[in-house]
Amino acid sequence: MSLSLGIKKQRLDERLKEIGSVMVAYSGGIDSAYLAYAARHVLGDRMVAVLADSASLPRSECEDAQRFASEHDIPLRTVMTHELENEEYASNGADRCFHCKNELFEVMEREVGSGDFAAIAYGLNVDDNQDFRPGQRAAREHGIVAPLAEAGLTKEDVRTLAREAGLRLWDKPASACLSSRVEYGRRVTPEVLRTIEDSEEAMRRMGFRRFRVRHHGDVARIEIAAEEMALAFDVEKLKAISHAVKAAGFRYVAIDCEGYRSGSMNEILSVEVLSGERRSAATAGHSFEESKTGA
Repeated sequence: MSLSLGIKKQRLDERLKEIGSVMVAYSGGIDSAYLAYAARHVLGDRMVAVLADSASLPRSECEDAQRFASEHDIPLRTVMTHELENEEYASNGADRCFHCKNELFEVMEREVGSGDFAAIAYGLNVDDNQDFRPGQRAAREHGIVAPLAEAGLTKEDVRTLAREAGLRLWDKPASACLSSRVEYGRRVTPEVLRTIEDSEEAMRRMGFRRFRVRHHGDVARIEIAAEEMALAFDVEKLKAISHAVKAAGFRYVAIDCEGYRSGSMNEILSVEVLSGERRSAATAGHSFEESKTGA
């Protein structure tokens, strides 16, 4: 562990101690999982991880999140969210993630009982401020804290700390919610999400780890990471992919020649939309020292 990373880890622990007790918005991804793990070690029983279950969370991810919490004795509460019943979410505009996170934080405050904890935290890291993430606006409006980012931890830092701690998911591929696979403007429904989930589960059984099945109506646009592309470019494998994805509900199957890239659905968004959210994220960012002085 490098000295700089050691300092960041110390800052994270100090920030958690300063908070005193915390609910962690937990998805089972590397960032929220490491935050929950760290909070458990620093705060003991004065923390709880809260997993939001809904149609947009793949069953495999839900089960893995529960398994990880059990492996590390992390107190876990599972709450149901119903974002698909919100027309502003289901209509799938560029601010869809805002409405998702907004409901999540409202449910955590209401059903878990924010009075029992000093704060709600989520797994934002420093690198996330460079991406288009409308959910950060919901976090700001609800006063959610981001201990990883406040400590200066990047995505790679979090993975390194998780590896050093012996956590099995240190190299787990990123896994955004199923709705992120749906092209903007196309309505998000349980049927659409199920089609995506079944397609991705079939590809996972074929041995793929870093990929996405993007929903464009009748067309499934499949992005595969560069290091796994060779696995797909076999005639029999392509036939198997096509058969499985069509069986899930798509009519046509296309392999994206550019490969897997996070947030590719955002490529159609205007510069104004993208830069507006990023400016908001940047101006809302707080360093560890700023958070201590109240700046």
